[in-house]
Amino acid sequence: MQYKQAATAHIDLDALQFNLGKIKQQAPNSKIMAVVKANGYGHGLRDIAQNANVDAFGVARIEEALQLRACGIVKPILLLEGFYSPVDLPVLTTNNIQTVVHCVEQLDALEQAELEQPVSVWLKIDSGMHRLGVRPEHYSDFVRRLKACPNVVKPLRYISHFACADELDNTMTTEQISRFRQLTDDEQGERSMAASAGLLAWPESQFDWVRPGIIMYGVSPFVEKNAADMGYRPVMTLKSHLIAVSDVKAGESIGYGTIWKSERDTRIGVIAIGYGDGYPRTAPSGTPVVVNGRTVPIAGRVSMDMLTVDLGPNAQDKVGDEAILWGEQLPVEVVASHIGTLGYELVTKLTARVAMSYHYKAGQ
Repeated sequence: MQYKQAATAHIDLDALQFNLGKIKQQAPNSKIMAVVKANGYGHGLRDIAQNANVDAFGVARIEEALQLRACGIVKPILLLEGFYSPVDLPVLTTNNIQTVVHCVEQLDALEQAELEQPVSVWLKIDSGMHRLGVRPEHYSDFVRRLKACPNVVKPLRYISHFACADELDNTMTTEQISRFRQLTDDEQGERSMAASAGLLAWPESQFDWVRPGIIMYGVSPFVEKNAADMGYRPVMTLKSHLIAVSDVKAGESIGYGTIWKSERDTRIGVIAIGYGDGYPRTAPSGTPVVVNGRTVPIAGRVSMDMLTVDLGPNAQDKVGDEAILWGEQLPVEVVASHIGTLGYELVTKLTARVAMSYHYKAGQ
């Protein structure tokens, strides 16, 4: 039985392949570790991984790694936060999952474990972000112990993360690169620093591996620059449709709290999407939505299941017409700027109520 979905995230797999091709052009001497944590940045962990032509995958949680193995992914997978407990280590060896090591508790667990085979380890260096990682003054001791540990694959690999790579005039990034180089230039193992902002803006940080996350999905890591401006294509287009169109007179209010009053006689459209679907309740009046190819503003508060837009006095839109919340025709970065957040948050917060539709355009 067929029925019309309220909200659907259309995932353009051609755009995914296109974006990965651009990443390879921008980091031609690096291997690509596609970051697919947080359900593939809201795009669907399994479907993105199965359609991404890359060298490895990065995830945050062991559950994400196991989902990838369960759907047939055999390429290397790295736990970017490392393992959380010593009991995780046999799971890593059984499923051939690599891990970051960033603290002494993880190091102790590796030394004390009885494993059937060693684990591939990336030593995370705190080059300046001060979130996770081994401080430079403890680096030599960690390297010595990891190299001596029979539970660790040799050679070690080395990884770090930028604090301000999206700020192009911030000298901290060059300081972090220099610190990382000073510690690791004489090591044999592979290295990685650059995530999306690093690989785009700091080519000297690319090293052996780059770790594209948000840019792979066609969303910019930079606050003041859209991915489309850099030649990338949005992978997700979030769509819904009008479920009501009605006339509103000047002075009448719309929705909860009567916070929006019409300044003119106009037509209001109700769209079947709301914060129950992951569209932010905090989106203010004026946030753009595309209806029938033109941009119209949200009018009033976003509800759990719907939002309202001012279609204009002479609107000819009708029930059933498509509405685009972000994606093609409306970059998610533009929507995020109206709400006061980042595109990262918008694409990762969609709920299970939103249907996912995957396609190559040639197959439409």
